[in-house]
Amino acid sequence: MNLYTAAQTRELDRLTIEGEGIAGIRLMARAGRAALQALLERWPQVECLHIFCGAGNNGGDGYIVAELAQQRGIPVQLYQLPDPDRVTGDAALARQRALAAGVVINQLGNALPALTGGVVVDALLGTGLNGAVREQYAAVINHINASQLPVMALDIPSGLCSDTGCVLGVAIVAAVTITFIGRKQGLYTAAGPEHCGPVEYADLSVPVAVFEQVPASVQVMDIEQMLAPLSPRPLNSHKGMFGNVLVVGGDIGMGGAALMAGEAAARCGAGLVSVATRAEHVAAIITRCPEIMARGVQVAADMGSLLQRATVVAVGPGLGTGPWSEQMFCAAALSAVPQVLDADALTLLASGRLLEVQPRANRVITPHPGEAARLLGINTAEVQADRFAAVQALQQRYGGVVVLKGVGSLVCDGQNIWLSPYGNPGMASGGMGDVLTGVIAALLGQGLSPPAAACAGVCLHGRAADLAAQEGGRGLLATDLLPLLRALVDTPA
Repeated sequence: MNLYTAAQTRELDRLTIEGEGIAGIRLMARAGRAALQALLERWPQVECLHIFCGAGNNGGDGYIVAELAQQRGIPVQLYQLPDPDRVTGDAALARQRALAAGVVINQLGNALPALTGGVVVDALLGTGLNGAVREQYAAVINHINASQLPVMALDIPSGLCSDTGCVLGVAIVAAVTITFIGRKQGLYTAAGPEHCGPVEYADLSVPVAVFEQVPASVQVMDIEQMLAPLSPRPLNSHKGMFGNVLVVGGDIGMGGAALMAGEAAARCGAGLVSVATRAEHVAAIITRCPEIMARGVQVAADMGSLLQRATVVAVGPGLGTGPWSEQMFCAAALSAVPQVLDADALTLLASGRLLEVQPRANRVITPHPGEAARLLGINTAEVQADRFAAVQALQQRYGGVVVLKGVGSLVCDGQNIWLSPYGNPGMASGGMGDVLTGVIAALLGQGLSPPAAACAGVCLHGRAADLAAQEGGRGLLATDLLPLLRALVDTPA
């Protein structure tokens, strides 16, 4: 599944109209039909429609919905926000069609209409919005949201940035969004999912040749495709064939983080798992999971033999940022084997005082937005304002593969960006990132490339959390994912 920016979607429109000879009003008519069909499938007994239209082509789609609903005998209340003379082009043609069908168009002024019963259709602002919503539109959006009526947004909820998923002041909260021609990347990350509801898609019968001319900016991951590189194991398999993962972390009081990373690596198929941690945690780790080889380390020299045997190093879970942590970080980060850096390792990396940052291809870093901000020297709000730009900036600075965690987690290898459709709010609990670190490390150990391991790991992690959340999201623990990860890594679901 491909995602597009607003500019790319406009190019798809242009190529369809100019190159394929499909008139804009025909595309608008197809969009209106698809929207009304989707609306009636969701609300088959809808008593009336409250349709709010802006001046652009998004408003034109709304006029077509009104026309078609009127023809079906569905009561329509249509509200137009700008003056009629500001409606031009194909939108003006669609407006004339609605009038010819008998739709009454109400001009919105300072007094906003009472909204009772039925469904609201949001056709106010489309993908062209690139600044804060103007006051008059903001008042209408707030009024719609306050009505508590279900809303279908056409193409994108008004007020949401189609490129970043950020709210531009205020935005419609839709029960469902139907998007046309190209899926907009902002629908799937940041505030997008909160405002879109389920996203439906209509390609409007645009020829495949058009899509072939506009490369997508982002690809949505599918767990089965991401796990395809994990081929079945041969009958003569042995543990040495599937990687020796070394987890480095667990300062005083944080041994559980290193344990969770190690256990996740084991459950995802690593042949051997070692944990280098504070000596105080060794007994607890081997009691919980005796398959893990836990070693107490005090100074960097204690890491020598562990690093020599490791084929993957995962650094950061519970590592801390004190003198002991700094020694362990430097020893592990300088290792030539593939590595996963997370949590406190990212804080130490961002400080820039321990190691000169050298981009390297066999490293995966997995920051959440706060860690990403430290790594880039900006604030968290700036990261969230454009997650796609942030993940690219991180990759350019640190090399390898970057996983930017959050709603619609992103993976970037410098050439491609992938977005994960998996995950849920129940994952907002301690230890989830430690488990992800172990998952990715295990996949690296089994021969997946860093981009493939990062993508498969993010999918596995999110999908396991979705399955676990079926029993309730609130109170979901990171360790609840472990048995589900084991099942998924063999049989994706």
